Amino acid sequence: MLNLPELPYAYDSLAPYMSKETLEFHHDKHHNTYVVNANKIIEDNNINYDNLESLVKNSHSSNQGLFNNAAQHWNHIEFWQWMKPNGGGNIPSELESKIVEDFGSFDKFRADFIAAGATQFGSGWCWLVKGADGKLSVTKTPNGENPIVHGQKALLGCDVWEHSYYIDYRNARPKYLEAFIDNLVNWERVAELFGS
Repeated sequence: MLNLPELPYAYDSLAPYMSKETLEFHHDKHHNTYVVNANKIIEDNNINYDNLESLVKNSHSSNQGLFNNAAQHWNHIEFWQWMKPNGGGNIPSELESKIVEDFGSFDKFRADFIAAGATQFGSGWCWLVKGADGKLSVTKTPNGENPIVHGQKALLGCDVWEHSYYIDYRNARPKYLEAFIDNLVNWERVAELFGS
């Protein structure tokens, strides 16, 4: 059965960029609902799977309800780890060099990432991904869809569903994305994924 992970930090430790109230709703209510719903579909249909990633990939074209919930579970497990208290700031040098190589500058990557999240119509995610050719790019996906179903490795993702930011930023999604990049990103985690 799928399980809701604990947050890797206290509920109030990402303030003021992400409030305790947002994390309580987002983690305890929204993420938990994806876990409960996915487990019900798995149990009701006697579905066997090796791991969460294979469950996401295999359900993508065969079971939309399961995919929606399993993919969102995967997305959120990663999302919590992509943030940390006092995040943003210095990027490990190897990752920073690759970002500059593939985007031209960190500022260009930052602008592209914020634009991807701001222009995702409705609910979805924006991503920094590594393609099969090793090149980094920014993408966006609707709803719970994620890069792993497109053969890409997700290095960083930001949830742009309204429940992720509306308590703190109301309808100012770009301000939320700016705060995420500048003050919340756990670049060590991004670098770890980049190197693996």
